[in-house]
Amino acid sequence: MRKGIIFLFGLLLINQSNINCKELTPLFNGPMEDSIRVLSTPDLYNLSIKWSGEYSKLFPDKPVNVITISDKKMADKLIAEGNIAFVSNEYYSGFDNQTLWKVVVARDIIVPVINSKNPVLDEILKQGISQIALADLLKNQNSQKWGTIVKNGQNKAINVYLIKDESIKSALAEFLNTDPVNIHGIEVPDSKEMVSAIQKDPFAIGFCKMINVLDFKNQSIVENIRLLPIDRNGNGTIDYNEKIYDDFNEFVRGVWIGKYPKALYSNIYSVSSAQPKNESDVAFLKWVLTDGQQYLFNSGFSDLLLSERQTTVDKLYNSKIYSGIAARDNSLPKTALIILVSIIVIVLVIDATIRLARSKKTVIKIAGTNSHLMLNENSLLIPKGLYYDKTHTWAFMDQDGIVKVGVDDFLQHVTGPITRIKMEGKGKKVKKGEQIMSIIQNGKQLNLYAPVSGTIIEQNRLLDTNSSIINSSPYIEGWVYKIEPDNWNRENQLLFIAEKHKEHIKSEFARLRDFLAMALNLDKVQYAMVVLQDGGELNDGVLRDFGPEVWEDFQTKFIDPSKQLWFYEII
Repeated sequence: MRKGIIFLFGLLLINQSNINCKELTPLFNGPMEDSIRVLSTPDLYNLSIKWSGEYSKLFPDKPVNVITISDKKMADKLIAEGNIAFVSNEYYSGFDNQTLWKVVVARDIIVPVINSKNPVLDEILKQGISQIALADLLKNQNSQKWGTIVKNGQNKAINVYLIKDESIKSALAEFLNTDPVNIHGIEVPDSKEMVSAIQKDPFAIGFCKMINVLDFKNQSIVENIRLLPIDRNGNGTIDYNEKIYDDFNEFVRGVWIGKYPKALYSNIYSVSSAQPKNESDVAFLKWVLTDGQQYLFNSGFSDLLLSERQTTVDKLYNSKIYSGIAARDNSLPKTALIILVSIIVIVLVIDATIRLARSKKTVIKIAGTNSHLMLNENSLLIPKGLYYDKTHTWAFMDQDGIVKVGVDDFLQHVTGPITRIKMEGKGKKVKKGEQIMSIIQNGKQLNLYAPVSGTIIEQNRLLDTNSSIINSSPYIEGWVYKIEPDNWNRENQLLFIAEKHKEHIKSEFARLRDFLAMALNLDKVQYAMVVLQDGGELNDGVLRDFGPEVWEDFQTKFIDPSKQLWFYEII
């Protein structure tokens, strides 16, 4: 009967679609314009020309015409007409207007660097350099010694090198809350001489752009150079949430999620008056965010992380899809809407009845997830018969030998409502411990790992349209995959049974409290209100209101298998 209702519902939708098809505008089936017009601020003109040239080579029938703009009134007029533009805040601040559509396409990052053979390198990497210390150093460079930075009596003078680049001086002055005239150092004409000077001088500090010290081929910092950590909170140590300087990719990720001083980097944007709808414009922007990123380095800019590029491309296309759905909904006649609502109510009632019947018969005696406002180990469901992974997924073998996989109750309570889930395709071979899915909440995401090895034979397609099922029923309706296992008998020995998982969850709550205390300074009222209820209990969905930098740290400390031991060692 349920299938019959769904079939009837589908027929109605098809019929309604046929009735209204003449009223709908295709999302991507319209004619493409012969050329693409791109506006550019002067500092981005060479990059824009490079992008347009390379794109036109690939698609000769879609030439890109670049127009440079430096006059703000003209820029406002042209952007208001729907043109896309590549802009930087230095030349055009109008894109701060919240009514404009904009996406980040590149970055310009300024970094302090030191020689990797500096005799106090270990100390400086542990404690970093504070904003106050940097300000004193650049104002009184001739009188500064390394001993004043690391407090160890080192009497060697600090040699400060600066590239003759006013944008670097301006950014440093903004970060240090001073005037550019107070920025002093040994000036060198270009980045090549800067890098050479730092490599030869163990007692040097230099300020340059990130791309100046990047070994592009190996995606690492050039030989004999280290990034100088910045102690943002000035407490004399590089805390775990400031540790982004040891690895290039970790550093770029740290910039993206806000762990690096904003004054020392600027975003390069593509802006328009509204979400681009022309297929040619959208295709060009997608190329810029993917294949076009390879041309940033030689143009003097830093590219985006792969994950950041994909997020932005998704945004580029999803907005068009959602607007199309909205248009279709508005076009439905009243009679059809009444019929649709009636059928939906019937389906919901029948579905609820079926779920109730199944919950009474299932081997796992669970009706759903408890809706506690208080979050602790007693508020979680940990059913017997399932196997749990320490990275917060679960596995359960059905009688037919197929293993269901999902997300545990701890994780869905910590994140709060899940708005989307990325799943691997049917037929994909997966190994235990490799990334298998991502759960997303309004753009913030956590990557989860396979608890078992095998082949995905089915995805839970209900999650495509209602991912919150993971929150309401993580162990029954909210399963994510069905997997044909490769080595179940051996791999389930590496998982927890319910009793062991309960012990693990207790330790996870202890770690969670320490994590929040260390990361969020809970003595601050605004953080305490988000994290704690009256009586000091954790709020349900404790990560919900925090930004991507907190989610990134949670990923590292609670989910990534290779990095969890680090947190245990420091607490």
